[in-house]
Amino acid sequence: MSSLDLAQGSTATRAELAAAYGGSQYGGGIVPANKSQNIFVFSDPAAGAEHDYTFDGRADDDEFGVLYLYTGAGQGAGDQQMTDRNLALRNHMQAGRDVHLFVADGTLPNSATVVQRYIGQVVVDPIQPFEERWTQVDGKPGRRLFVFRLRPAPGVTLALTAKDSMQVAPATEVLPVPAAEPEPEPASAVATAVATEQHGTDSTTADIIGGSRTVFRREGRLTTAFQAHLEAHGHVVFRFQIPVAGERGALLTDLYDETDNVLYEAKGKADRGHVRMAIGQLLDYRRLIDVPDGLRIAVLLPEEPTANVRELLEVEGIALVTMTAEGEFAGFPLSAAGAG
Repeated sequence: MSSLDLAQGSTATRAELAAAYGGSQYGGGIVPANKSQNIFVFSDPAAGAEHDYTFDGRADDDEFGVLYLYTGAGQGAGDQQMTDRNLALRNHMQAGRDVHLFVADGTLPNSATVVQRYIGQVVVDPIQPFEERWTQVDGKPGRRLFVFRLRPAPGVTLALTAKDSMQVAPATEVLPVPAAEPEPEPASAVATAVATEQHGTDSTTADIIGGSRTVFRREGRLTTAFQAHLEAHGHVVFRFQIPVAGERGALLTDLYDETDNVLYEAKGKADRGHVRMAIGQLLDYRRLIDVPDGLRIAVLLPEEPTANVRELLEVEGIALVTMTAEGEFAGFPLSAAGAG
């Protein structure tokens, strides 16, 4: 149930919202309203484009349903930081704050005052709260941005329209970007399930979220550990951000080892389904990225898969690296023959 006395799809100005619920009416797209214990998120894709990013809007639905992407606070020259308002949005569940999404929808007649259309109550995705994205400056990464992944709050159907979808990319551009910084430990899956249940979600949904979070966290830890392993061996490591012409959003690879010219795709489980997904991703990335000849592709797993899955990788010419019980990485460095 929304904590705002405002119908979804209706409009208001920021001044009207501030008067009714608290918070600032000026500047900034993330506005904590202490008076009502809400956080208002004001999305304006057109304004974002002026600051060299176009990541806001409804993305394609995934297995968990509707997904709205929103670029965090910080329009200066440097990277965005996970502090202040970004951190408040990231941790809104722990703080007991409801989040409400608005989208800019024109201006008042004969005025520059922007009208805000109320989309509905949202939550930050408990599985993957945000993605790192990068602006592009002359083919090189510019500023790091935090793009929050917003979901409908339990029981809410967001009042999104066709014009709220993300812009499609005009061209396919491959941008080498720094590898991700380690994410602070999130709340446990159990804590997430409890917080969600307080908003009316049944236990089955909570269990699905918890299970997916476990896999995602395992994948993130595996990638972080392997990145540290590569860098400890003096390897240069980064990723690729790839907007694809005619599609919304951007692909983001896992680790690319420039020193050995190897592209890795990590998965949090070593079962057939996850490995097949990794194979498809690697083949898709390989045809899009522009790297020196001889690129090898490899799957990174937290443990050994079955013999038949290993055979699948061998037949497809894809290398395999797995983490051992001792925290080492079997299969690294790749053999001279490697995968081609």
